[in-house]
Amino acid sequence: MSMSKIDFVFFDAGGGHRSSATALVQVIERQGYPWQVRMVDLQQLLDPVDLVRKLTGIRLQDLYNLMLKNEWTLGSPQMVRVLQAAIQFYHDDEVRLLRRFWRESEPDLVVSLVPHFNRALWESLQRESGGTPYVTILTDLADYPPHFWIEPQEQFYICGTEKAAHQARAMGIPEDLAYQTSGMILSPRFYEPVIADIRTERQRLGLDPVLPTGLVMFGGQGSEAMLEIARRLDESVLHLQLIFLCGSNDKLAAELRRRRSRHPFVVEGFTTEVPYYMHLSDFFIGKPGPGSISEALAMRLPVIVQKNAWTLPQERYNADWIQEREVGLVVNTFSHIALAVAELLRAETFSRFRANTAAIHNRAVFEIPRILQSILERTHSLEPSFA
Repeated sequence: MSMSKIDFVFFDAGGGHRSSATALVQVIERQGYPWQVRMVDLQQLLDPVDLVRKLTGIRLQDLYNLMLKNEWTLGSPQMVRVLQAAIQFYHDDEVRLLRRFWRESEPDLVVSLVPHFNRALWESLQRESGGTPYVTILTDLADYPPHFWIEPQEQFYICGTEKAAHQARAMGIPEDLAYQTSGMILSPRFYEPVIADIRTERQRLGLDPVLPTGLVMFGGQGSEAMLEIARRLDESVLHLQLIFLCGSNDKLAAELRRRRSRHPFVVEGFTTEVPYYMHLSDFFIGKPGPGSISEALAMRLPVIVQKNAWTLPQERYNADWIQEREVGLVVNTFSHIALAVAELLRAETFSRFRANTAAIHNRAVFEIPRILQSILERTHSLEPSFA
């Protein structure tokens, strides 16, 4: 059996695109698919036409991550429109650079895990090799704003929610080109049982074995909001304890460790043991990122997230989805976090949310390789029809 060559296209604007691609590669290797999978960093390919880098010396993805770290996200819908306009302005140059890459790599299948650039990626592949199938895997729960992920072009889409699949059909994508999975891509580690005894491990970390335990996490960059959450909960009458995962934000971790608190707490920087810390927790507090939400729900943790003018546009539907599925609470500001936690921990509320999280069975990371296999088999025998 010949090895199919598959390119996974990602970038590092936020951590979800690389981590999703990496999780898929791990499952593909474990399940023994006859594929040669290559990780393709789109930022490196398009560096010559990175307008932000030309003007500031900082790569576009690095500027995005800096914005997240410093919470410079007010007005982000307008910034997205400016970014989309810049991408459109350099479209022909992007296609030229990408065509050169496809000419040298000759993949059998191209899988995009990035937004914004799917028109340029697809068009360049079509011009260089019209018979090579192209797939976009949405790593967000929905396509927002329009053309963030979905373009009306002859390609395949893999959507993690009914909302995203409906958006694809509304864009004119035929049903046989838009696949729906049971959720977002998660690391295979979230499907492995955590054997550690909760009470024993809490005590080992200096926590109370029985107090309600919240896990506070804001992605790989952390957030200053974690300081406000700590302070507001300290000022409340609640009896609980917190685990703070600060990612690569060493300054934030140091500030949290220095503070005095009437609650037991643990502060951790960058860690690969997120499933372990979620196993020790009862609920999750953080931003409405698709990865963080999906990880928490996989570990049966009801969630509390914030949605307001600072929320990234592509993450706003995520907060609505939480309310629709009744798996947590959404606050306008973390100044209300104590009230939200009190409501979440009410026996009736917590029981309902916990049951709803348990009803979600997300197996997307195992479903997608089978979908990719079916696309490879299908495109060997016939061309997809596009209305």
